[in-house]
Amino acid sequence: MSTGVIDSGLSADHRVSARWGWWSLVEHRAKLIRYYYPTMLITGIGSPFLYLLGLGYGLGVLVDQGRGIEGVPYLTFVAPALVMATVMQVSAQENTFGVFGGFKWSNTFTAMRLTPVTPGQMAVGYQASVLVRVSIMLGFYLVALLIFGIGRPLGVLLLFPIGILLSIAVGFAVMAWVATQKDDRGQLSFVERFVIVPLTLFSGTYFPLDTLPGYLQPIGWISPLWHAAELGRAALYGAPLSAVMAAVHVGFLVLVALVAAALSTRTFRRRLDS
Repeated sequence: MSTGVIDSGLSADHRVSARWGWWSLVEHRAKLIRYYYPTMLITGIGSPFLYLLGLGYGLGVLVDQGRGIEGVPYLTFVAPALVMATVMQVSAQENTFGVFGGFKWSNTFTAMRLTPVTPGQMAVGYQASVLVRVSIMLGFYLVALLIFGIGRPLGVLLLFPIGILLSIAVGFAVMAWVATQKDDRGQLSFVERFVIVPLTLFSGTYFPLDTLPGYLQPIGWISPLWHAAELGRAALYGAPLSAVMAAVHVGFLVLVALVAAALSTRTFRRRLDS
């Protein structure tokens, strides 16, 4: 009879894990945030105001002498792309050393594999935990936009779901590669230097994409940041965007997220079940 009770208990645990196993990683990561939340709050509050002030009253003054960009002040043009660029950077950073450390340094994922939590739930749960930090950062930026009076209030709020979609796409894409790395020989820093920074510069962030030479514009076309920035500009101040192109931008981000999530889950499973 006791064996039956134990089996019943294990079955109940498995049923709970099958539905909520991913949440255990969110809780774990949320508890870790408390160790660096003062720094996160300082940078989260300070960065939006410093960037917006610097661009609006620095470079923006010069650009606006030529009547802005695409019929709006430079700060209005650059603000949504700046928000999305920050989302991309935060998501990439969290999914670089955090994911690698979960396999190599802290062995968090290996330890969790001894529980009913599946590799797929770990990948999804980790990504959900990244959204916690991204959401906090987005909140600070959106408040700053409202204080500065940039764009339409409803458009400011619409930047939030766009930023979340971008974070998921970029996060899973970075995770899919980092999860394949067994040792750190300096290659992890390549993500920031040779992927995130170039995408920020060549994705129509600080100037329209079509002002780039033709041979550089394809970088923007395959950049999740460009697609998110275009959606953000349409939402924030009504930049012209056809329904077809809106569907293309959303579809691209969703496709990247789904493919990268599948690759991440497969890599997690191979590493943890081998």
